[in-house]
Amino acid sequence: MSEDDEQLRVRVAWLYFMEGLTQADIAGKLGITRLRANRLLGEARASGLVNIQVNARLADCVELERRLVQETGLRDAVVVPTPTDQDQIAVVLGRATAEYLGRHLGEARVRGVGIGWGTTLRETIRHLRASNFAELSINSMMGGLTRGLELNTFEIASELARRINGQCNYLAAPIYAGSPRSRDTILDQDVFQETFQRLATNDVALLSVGDLSRRSLLIRYGLPRDVTVESLRAAGAVGDIMGTFLDPWGKPVRHALNRRVIAAPVEMLRDIATVIVASGGLNKTAILAGVLRARLCSVLVIDEAAARAVLGILRGTG
Repeated sequence: MSEDDEQLRVRVAWLYFMEGLTQADIAGKLGITRLRANRLLGEARASGLVNIQVNARLADCVELERRLVQETGLRDAVVVPTPTDQDQIAVVLGRATAEYLGRHLGEARVRGVGIGWGTTLRETIRHLRASNFAELSINSMMGGLTRGLELNTFEIASELARRINGQCNYLAAPIYAGSPRSRDTILDQDVFQETFQRLATNDVALLSVGDLSRRSLLIRYGLPRDVTVESLRAAGAVGDIMGTFLDPWGKPVRHALNRRVIAAPVEMLRDIATVIVASGGLNKTAILAGVLRARLCSVLVIDEAAARAVLGILRGTG
């Protein structure tokens, strides 16, 4: 079997077993007959390529990983095929991130994991194997929403700690204070100074990013009523990490909201040994390119289409 045939077999197996497409859907998507799709699936089963999960990597994704590492200074990159259904991006990224995080926790001596929030991180925790790291501390890197939401920082941190049988520490504050002055007052308290000192000792940070569209949870649920998306765009923002809004070069924009955020400072990320950013979708390519330009992460987990778009932006062609 040629390399092209092998890659087609892997892609057919991925679409069928991982994305749940029918053989007819796969045939239409890949431009092959339904009979050939059926035959390739049979070969995948018989050869051991498929055993509950797809036990092979698409060459295109592996090549994108190599390019990301070479061209951005990342230590590592994980690229997964982009699902046909955009709503499944967080699911496939979460699965890949869980595999990476679980392996890293098993191989490295990790004392503290800083955690953000969002759909992708929720899916990461759902797919993470239960384990026992009783001495490991899970630390919220940012404040949370004032309303209950399963994607909130408090729920994300506590669920991860439960999953690995670790300890849990919250940044027990709203994500945004009412004003820069009230933020300063809050952070001057001893309890918060101790919290930020603990955050600085994290060995790993697990984060996602948001854009400025309605797909962003922060835009939908977290912006103060006196702040508009238009004002953030006018300030040059393309998205956020930990509630801090960044420009295309990954620098915090000059907007009052950034002086109200209660979260680890963006600069802290450069001092954490392993910063995993798990995010995808074409809507997030500008903010992901900014994060890479500013070298705010060391490991990127991303989908194939977004990875190509991000590289295009970084090369000045996107």
